[in-house]
Amino acid sequence: MAEERDIRINVPVLARVEGEGSLHLRIQGGRIAELGLRIFEPPRLFEKFLVGRDCREVPDMVARICGICPVAYQMSAVHAIESILEIDPGPWVRAMRRLLYCGEWIESHSLHIHLLAAPDFLGFGSAPEMAKVHPAEVRRGLRLQAAGNEIIRVLGGRSVHPVGVCIGGFHHAPAPEAMRELLARLRGVLPDAEELVDWCARLGAGGAQRRLTCLALRHPAEYPMNEGRLTTGDGLDFGSSEFDRHIEEFQVPHSTALHALLHGEPYLVGPLARLNLNRDHLPVAVRQVMDSAGVRLPSHDMFHSMSARAVEILYALHEAIRLLETYEPAQRSAAEYRPRAGIGYSATEAPRGVLWHRYEIDADGRIVDARIVPPTSQNQACIEADLRASLEDQGLERPESELRALAEKVIRNYDPCISCATHFLDLTVDRL
Repeated sequence: MAEERDIRINVPVLARVEGEGSLHLRIQGGRIAELGLRIFEPPRLFEKFLVGRDCREVPDMVARICGICPVAYQMSAVHAIESILEIDPGPWVRAMRRLLYCGEWIESHSLHIHLLAAPDFLGFGSAPEMAKVHPAEVRRGLRLQAAGNEIIRVLGGRSVHPVGVCIGGFHHAPAPEAMRELLARLRGVLPDAEELVDWCARLGAGGAQRRLTCLALRHPAEYPMNEGRLTTGDGLDFGSSEFDRHIEEFQVPHSTALHALLHGEPYLVGPLARLNLNRDHLPVAVRQVMDSAGVRLPSHDMFHSMSARAVEILYALHEAIRLLETYEPAQRSAAEYRPRAGIGYSATEAPRGVLWHRYEIDADGRIVDARIVPPTSQNQACIEADLRASLEDQGLERPESELRALAEKVIRNYDPCISCATHFLDLTVDRL
């Protein structure tokens, strides 16, 4: 009979994630007695920073929430505010926003796969260690990331915290020569993305099998990025204005980040959730690469998230190339509008999943109230449930070093953006 140990595992600082967090784990009597993914970054209070500001300032302000996925914050913001102002930016703006989102998916997923998660799957302690043995793979990741960054730079003015987005569209339309150069660059890295799908399919597997409630946008005609209704595999279907009716945010004692539950249960957002619910909208060329690599969907193995990210990189490249092949600069890159009071909502698909914004503005166009629910906080409860299932599935009698390594692997596999997650609804301080 295996000896039942009382084990306490503390990972004081999680490496290779965006932001600062830690893990506390206690195993007692052969069971997990305590488990908490602790986020101890201070709340960043971006919602309060926005109050009183002109709505035209919001896209540039919310881009500063995250250096890895600024586009997602800009897109959710402009869509929500435009719904209040009754703006229809038109097909050119819609296409360019989709192209901009492609750039963010490519750079974010490439960074996570090659530098943050792959070392866990290959048994290395860091990306530099992995690069010594797999230099070609790391270089491939950097090429893909650079290509995504270039899309953001061309449309956004710079690759980090872009400033090209505005309410109604873009501040300017890129020159045709710049877009032709971008098109050639993306065509050049397409083989890298195809190889990546095959490589990730051979790496990412073996996670705990448990039923995942997936939540993602669903569009009737395309793979979702900027538009769609929120859906689940169980048939739930609702608009972004109904987000609060289905999803409850709440505080837990061990984290400064809010948790979220869908009808009282943990749920998954992100690339695997999107693919599980939208694989029928992938182009034939992408599906052929998936089939050849052995990627099978739907999947309830969270370690298949790496393959899902690789598939989305390939999809985003195909979509970006399609949009660039027919590019012509617009005579007017942004729609005109007048301020008006109202409340607006929007959900778009950040690299890590559904990003929901709600804004109230007054008749002068100033922000009265703002609320932002990022994907990492929505995944918090799912990450903790997956940690429990994975550790128990692999066996709690294993050495502490192995349990710690597996726990970190599970967390990093979600690609948590911890800085993005640190938002409070209310902050109350009792002083004695």
